Amino acid sequence: MLWHRSSWKLARWWQAAETHGMQEGSAASALWTFPTVIASAIMIAWAAESAQFLISQGLALAILAWLQTLPEFAVEAVISWTAGKDPDKVHLIIANFTGSVRLLVGLGWPLIFFTAFAFNRKKYKRNLVRIELDREHCVEVLALFPPIVYFVYIYLKGTLNLLDSAALIFMYFAYLMVLNKIPPQAEEKIEELEYVPRRILQSPKPVRNAWIAGLFLAGGLILLFVAHPFLYSMLALAATLGVSEFYLVQWLAPFLSEFPEKVSAFYWARRIKFASMALMNMVSSNINQWTMLAAMLPMVYSWSRGEPSSIHFDAHQEAEILLTIAQSLLGMLLLANMEFHWYEAGGIFVLWAIQFIVPGTHEAVTVVYFAWSAVEMLRSAWSRRWPKAIRVFPALVREHW
Repeated sequence: MLWHRSSWKLARWWQAAETHGMQEGSAASALWTFPTVIASAIMIAWAAESAQFLISQGLALAILAWLQTLPEFAVEAVISWTAGKDPDKVHLIIANFTGSVRLLVGLGWPLIFFTAFAFNRKKYKRNLVRIELDREHCVEVLALFPPIVYFVYIYLKGTLNLLDSAALIFMYFAYLMVLNKIPPQAEEKIEELEYVPRRILQSPKPVRNAWIAGLFLAGGLILLFVAHPFLYSMLALAATLGVSEFYLVQWLAPFLSEFPEKVSAFYWARRIKFASMALMNMVSSNINQWTMLAAMLPMVYSWSRGEPSSIHFDAHQEAEILLTIAQSLLGMLLLANMEFHWYEAGGIFVLWAIQFIVPGTHEAVTVVYFAWSAVEMLRSAWSRRWPKAIRVFPALVREHW
């Protein structure tokens, strides 16, 4: 009943935004929603930064990803609900999903690197060549693989249904189970934290736990209630400027709904030692989107239609899905060596920018993604060594299981 009321409310919001636009002065609401979203993202980041010393860093980032992707889940739920009532809107479901995933990998990952690069240059007067991942980050890197491979199956059959939802949800909870076995960060690293999370962890245990829980809760609630006016004021402004519906749904809406991830990731990326945590923040959100967000789509769509239903893809949607699979597969393979190099960040960004600016290049960019992925796999085969993430993961399991 609660989910039904929430879905109905979101659908009403979407309908109001489409039919009437945002009320006069709604664009000006960005003056208060923009800084509020930033503040809530920082609060959640402080909580996650502190929580990694009580639970595994990966699990803390998974909680963070859930809170940060609330706006994206809300947008996709509205689109899926609307598509269930109006068949002409079905194509927008995949547009928003593929756009959100490609934004995180193609724009988010490189910007983390170049943010760390800029601050490293400013602080140490030398260039940052790569971001080195911590040993336990192999879990997040490898967790990208199962849903990406499963989406190849979804692409080949041309539908997304409730059975697919069950499979993707299972993958996500298996990922959480593994994360739960990884130990918290060592206490000596507390001194590397900034003032607020360091003071939280130095507080007495009841106070510390209350602060962490309070920051997660407060940041999440603020984000939940501010996400709507923030998102729709921006969308109304874009509609006023004549932005097309498909472009708005595929790129602008995901960019705005993913804004909290970008805030916390860049907050960590400017501190070079935490750049790997910033990158894993984005990867954790990617895993969330490939599994739980994708699983939600046929569930809300079926609810809206009042019967179990499959989302069918046309040729354009299949091309969008294949491009997204190719990009994420390449990203996973690049991180599999537990490093993210400057040329990898630059290459991923350039390819994303090309397909963003020139939509007619989607097929060519897809081929380049797959070709680059093949090169990475051939390099591993030539060296006769598995990528580092695959070699580290079994040892990590033996140690902590």
